[in-house]
Parts: sequence; structure tokens; C-alpha cells
Amino acid sequence: MTITKDVKIEEVVTQYPETMMVFMKHGLHCVGCHVSSFESIEDGAIAHGINVDALVADLNKVISSRKQN
Repeated sequence: MTITKDVKIEEVVTQYPETMMVFMKHGLHCVGCHVSSFESIEDGAIAHGINVDALVADLNKVISSRKQN
């Protein structure tokens, strides 16, 4: 799976729990709240003033390193 800005936050965190730290590092601390089940990464990033492209790039780095292990 490649993470895109259209993917729901909850979907990413459920499938790749290690991405929680990436969300937190970028300032998106609501990864466990009820909104994450229907909010896309882009929606969350916009709401919190976060650079969505940088966030998505970091999320994909984390999951790609998981695939290599």
C-alpha cells in the first residue's frame, strides 16, 4: 500500500501502528479520536496547518522501511 493524502487517518494507523509517531511528530495529535475514522490525511493536515506532502512522504518512508524488514 502506498499512503496518499486521500486515505483515512484511522486506516493508516490501524494497518501501520508505527505511523502514529509520524502523525504526532507533524503535530497531528488526534490520530485516536473519533474524527480520524472519517477524516482523510489531507483533511487533518489542513485543519491543523500541517504540510500534507511532507506528512505523506514521512508516512510512506515508515511503511517502506517496514516492508524491507
